[in-house]
Amino acid sequence: MARSAHAVYWFCRFTDDLVDEAPNPTQAEIDLEAWSVLLESALAGGVAAHPVLRVFLDTVERHSIPHEYPRELVNGMRMDLRITRYATFDDLRLFCYRVASVVGLMMSHVIGFDADCRDEVLARAADLGVAMQLTNILRDIGEDLRRGRVYLPQEDLLRFSVPESALLSRTGGDAFIELMRFEAARARCFYDSSQPGIALLNPSGRFAVAIASDVYRAILDRIEAARYDVFTRRAYVPPLQKYGITARHLARRALHSR
Repeated sequence: MARSAHAVYWFCRFTDDLVDEAPNPTQAEIDLEAWSVLLESALAGGVAAHPVLRVFLDTVERHSIPHEYPRELVNGMRMDLRITRYATFDDLRLFCYRVASVVGLMMSHVIGFDADCRDEVLARAADLGVAMQLTNILRDIGEDLRRGRVYLPQEDLLRFSVPESALLSRTGGDAFIELMRFEAARARCFYDSSQPGIALLNPSGRFAVAIASDVYRAILDRIEAARYDVFTRRAYVPPLQKYGITARHLARRALHSR
């Protein structure tokens, strides 16, 4: 399973880096479209003309990963190149699904689950991807502003009377804090929704997913502890807290194995 998990990771990382590490948006789009052509050829049964694709396609075949998932990831990267503002949460949720949920969906196939639970597992995996991407968005508001992107839905900015000029001035204020509380609560709802699906994954892989979920959820706590200052600092979970989360899951697993 570890080899397959690494294959999914490197495919997703390589695809993401084509956008994030490109010297400019034009080059990023050229590289992404070239990568899409190679991917489509490999999915259609052609030669996988890249070492990352060769290992990834072997994993796709071995674990019956639907071809729509890697295609959606590429579509998500296209969105990130072409869209800098999202009018509604539904628009943003589609982006979150494409860049994060599909990663969890692919990993769910690698970890494995009972076929009778397929729909529930995949729906909950999609929710976890949205939760984690929303957490990224809240953590990285300041950094994304410097890149010319505002991921917070425009409808939410309007609802809480937070003009984009307030974000650009990095002033925060009570209205911004209320907006952030709302967005953090939304992310937590997706974390809560995802939990039953983790328990349905095969035991050999659910442990790592549960830890990742709790560590990412703890980022929200760190953002809150900093009074939602996402402009001058980047929230992260200290190593000691990560060890604590891992230890808690180890203890829980030991109790359940008795």
